[in-house]
Amino acid sequence: MNSTARIVLAAVLCTAAVACSKKVKEAPPADTTPVETAPVTQPATTPGLYGPADLDSDACLRQRVIYFDFDQDVLRPEFQAAVGCHAKYLRDRPSSRMTLQGHADERGSREYNLGLGERRGNAVSSALQANGGSASQQMVNSSGEEMPVCTESNEDCWAKNRRVEIIYTTK
Repeated sequence: MNSTARIVLAAVLCTAAVACSKKVKEAPPADTTPVETAPVTQPATTPGLYGPADLDSDACLRQRVIYFDFDQDVLRPEFQAAVGCHAKYLRDRPSSRMTLQGHADERGSREYNLGLGERRGNAVSSALQANGGSASQQMVNSSGEEMPVCTESNEDCWAKNRRVEIIYTTK
């Protein structure tokens, strides 16, 4: 990948991370008359920071499968926002760990598909790191064509098998 493409990819990924970050609404000004209130307890996490519960409740974090085009290991634009959300989660939760499990469709040799799955996993890892995720929080594995989610021999099925799954091992 040439230098210009890398710079453009990094800029797009940074923009996606900003677009995917949580927004905090400001409360309207309160009435100025004194009212007795109960003591306020602080939430477990600071507003805007991801916590383990967000993995199941936040729509952006629930997207844990990144799909790829045929014979490609380049991240598609529609998945950059999701990668940005997962990078923010890694920044907010330094103790969290994930495995990036790369997969390929049945076409190609076993060795080629294992390599392609690893390159796809590395592409997602690079995008996470470009958005601030730590490399020490990520592990890349490849299953090649060995773990298909669809076993038919047609384009729709093959498209489902060309993927990287984000699996949190420590939340």
